[in-house]
Amino acid sequence: GDWDFWSDWKDRRLWVTVTPIVLTTFPAAVQAVLWERFRLPFGATIVILGLLLGEWVNRYFDFWGWTYFPINFVFPASLIPGAILLDVVLMLSGSYLFTAVIGGMAWGLVFYPGNWPIIAPLHVPVEYNGMLMSVADIQGYHYVRTGTPEYIRMVEKGTLRTFGKDVAP
Repeated sequence: GDWDFWSDWKDRRLWVTVTPIVLTTFPAAVQAVLWERFRLPFGATIVILGLLLGEWVNRYFDFWGWTYFPINFVFPASLIPGAILLDVVLMLSGSYLFTAVIGGMAWGLVFYPGNWPIIAPLHVPVEYNGMLMSVADIQGYHYVRTGTPEYIRMVEKGTLRTFGKDVAP
């Protein structure tokens, strides 16, 4: 969804929870079919590689080819480490229940660390017109998108964070 399209929306709260939860269904279903019918332990990895290939084609031709958004602004999330863990848990345990509990937890927990090398350069704080912002936020201001739901966009400015870790209005 939208949380995975734009680098300024890939925040440390909503992106890391929404994206893995939404994307776990299809790899788990194909993994179960390949394991049940053929005893092949790489269903989730194959699905994620196909999804990632499709996402890169989509991002390149649709976002760069049509609207000239830079690729580092619209790159897809990498789910490959989680898919490999999901397949390894199923291969070692052979149990769907164990894979759902432990593999699903590993799928969600490895998502953010697996994407951190890609995200880290965009979280560098910079001062821009007297405001402390991240590089991703500056990209979001310079590459204006039409029809974006700004009411769910989370822009954190310097000291607007409270002690409860919520953004104060």
